[in-house]
Amino acid sequence: MHSFLFSNGEHGLHREERSSASSQELARLFDKAKVCRNCSLAASRLNVVFGEGDPLAEIAVIGEAPGAEEDASGRPFTGRSGQLLDKILEAAGFSRQEVYICNILKCRPPGNRNPLKDEIRSCMPLLLEQLQIVRPKVILILGKVAANTIFENSLSLGAIRGKMKAWRGFDCCCTFHPAAVLRNPRLKKEWMEDMQLMTDHCETLGRKKNARENEN
Repeated sequence: MHSFLFSNGEHGLHREERSSASSQELARLFDKAKVCRNCSLAASRLNVVFGEGDPLAEIAVIGEAPGAEEDASGRPFTGRSGQLLDKILEAAGFSRQEVYICNILKCRPPGNRNPLKDEIRSCMPLLLEQLQIVRPKVILILGKVAANTIFENSLSLGAIRGKMKAWRGFDCCCTFHPAAVLRNPRLKKEWMEDMQLMTDHCETLGRKKNARENEN
């Protein structure tokens, strides 16, 4: 566990209270998502794949949409892509339980096609509310489709990754989707570079936070 994850003021009862409150808010939002019928994906889904992890996570991980295994289990990133994501997070010093993992869409598109505009419009408010509850310091965005959706552009992933980008008050790091790395293992070196960029940024934020607290 990285030292920047918790400051002294966040240990103990105070953090437990905040975690409990955030968990309750996420549970309320999950109940809302489970009955959502705002787009056609509700008719074909097996499960709403809402999200999971630390309700006070410093890092949120966002993909584009659930796949078949996620639709079956109701959990994000549970297939081969999820196993690789877990390994790369561990290599960067994080456990799956320390981050918050979700997707832009909460329901699987048929055939794992890219999200449609009306589906994004339906699900984006849920994602934004999740992020406002968790309040991560950094968001890790997985894949070109997710990055293009969040930043509302059509740039290549190569033009987006390799630097931190601001979005709605969050610091974001874009990298390859695990499925892309499974198809092309040569991308793993660049993937690790992106993870190091994210880790370094988090540590910088932690140092700045500690410096401000020491001044007060």
